[in-house]
Amino acid sequence: MTNVLLLSIDSLRRDFLGGYADEPHCVDYGVETPNLDRFAERAATFDTHYAGSLPCMPARREWHAGVQEFLWRSWGPIEPYDDHVARVARDDGVLTQLITDHFHYFQHGAHGYYEDYTGFEFIRGHEYDAWQTAPRQPDDRLLDQTLDRETDPPDGVGYVNRSVYARNADRLGVEDDERNAFAPRLFSRTAEWLRDNVEWDRWLCYADSFDVHEPFHCPEPYASMYTDEDPRDPELDIWPYYGPVDEGQSELSERQIEFVRSQFAGKVTMADEWFGRVLDALDEEELWDDTAVIVTSDHGFLLGEHGWVGKNEPPVYDVLARTPLLVWHPDGAHNGDRIESLTSAVDLYATVLDLLGIDADAADRVHSRSLQPLLAGDADADDLHAHRDRALYGYWGSAVNVTDGEYTYLHPCDPSVESHCHSTTMMNARGFPLPTTPKRDAEAGEFVPHADDPVWRFAADSYAQLDEPMLFDVREDPTQETNLAEERTDERERLRDELVVGLENLDAPEHQYDRLDLDPPA
Repeated sequence: MTNVLLLSIDSLRRDFLGGYADEPHCVDYGVETPNLDRFAERAATFDTHYAGSLPCMPARREWHAGVQEFLWRSWGPIEPYDDHVARVARDDGVLTQLITDHFHYFQHGAHGYYEDYTGFEFIRGHEYDAWQTAPRQPDDRLLDQTLDRETDPPDGVGYVNRSVYARNADRLGVEDDERNAFAPRLFSRTAEWLRDNVEWDRWLCYADSFDVHEPFHCPEPYASMYTDEDPRDPELDIWPYYGPVDEGQSELSERQIEFVRSQFAGKVTMADEWFGRVLDALDEEELWDDTAVIVTSDHGFLLGEHGWVGKNEPPVYDVLARTPLLVWHPDGAHNGDRIESLTSAVDLYATVLDLLGIDADAADRVHSRSLQPLLAGDADADDLHAHRDRALYGYWGSAVNVTDGEYTYLHPCDPSVESHCHSTTMMNARGFPLPTTPKRDAEAGEFVPHADDPVWRFAADSYAQLDEPMLFDVREDPTQETNLAEERTDERERLRDELVVGLENLDAPEHQYDRLDLDPPA
């Protein structure tokens, strides 16, 4: 039984971290992450950890409720039938705290995530957070670096959303004082909370940093750390649009891509610098002996790799899906070592409960499998399949992907076949920030096997992230440059069978087999 400090750093790529730099595929970006590196020296480093439901809020429902939701629904709230980790912990006498600048928790349609914590703190102003209304005319230079003036006219949605950030940043003076930037504020407050709450017997603190998510707006010295460009040049983007780098609104020159990459790297180093304040608090308050510390991310971010920038639309390459996971356990058998075993993001839910000493009967673990046997040395950390034989991951309404840790298989969907969204809320499956609208064709019933309540089921469009199957040997080709789907047909069919088994084990909705053109199990 320990305290638990869970820290997530949004969009953090593992190949930008020194703790993963010895992997053969890692490009030496020269990014400085001394504090994450010193934590990695202390912690167990998971080598084969995969995201599950993407992007931001679907990942957080996996962490908070243990549900691999992307097979049932899109971005949405905690459901009434979820055993929310903070409520389960609080009911067991645990002090629970959320500290975040991730404004999507407080946006329409994402309710239920923070209400069950004993306390929560929202650090205002990031991305589209509707916070400041002044100045009426935001800084022109910052708007030039975040907007495409031709495609985002002043009365357009893009201008309205991105001008919100410009107002927030102007009020905070983000460029003038790094203490006012978001990661510094988030990690400073986390360190303060640790110092203020040392007298509690058992606690769970979840610090959720929206950095290093875009916009890649860095104060100095980080803005200039990895580029010779003038970081305030209005011709250089700090908030790239998602899509192919060579066409449309997302089109970027090589110079611009290099600049975006430099600002992403600057944010990584800034987050690392202030994460160090958290490590200092753990040192000074002598918390290591009774506190488990977990550091992870929800997904990565494409910075020109495979011809894309951003996420959501492209195939879910490993740069997005293979995420960092570092875990310190006071009694861990693999502290300072590597764990090869295949693990999934949804496993953090059961792991947190186990670390807190909460019995398995206190919550429905749904799809989550605790990492405690690996951490304690009760499972073979060098066995790739000691924990999972396969991991499924993807975006709701698009391709479904599977890995066995040796190969990744990306399976396309037929976008002409409708998806079905399952929720107690009639969410807008293709417009998460918008108010919910009634669905005239919705039907209610017990459609979700892990739900105790009836839910709405209604149709929504699928979308294609890829046209043909993609197979990669991630041992020999870790950057996934060569699609082997036509060359290694035996492996393709084996992974396709693994996908079907994975869907069957999760008791996935029947329509998934139709839209994926798979034969359901007999």
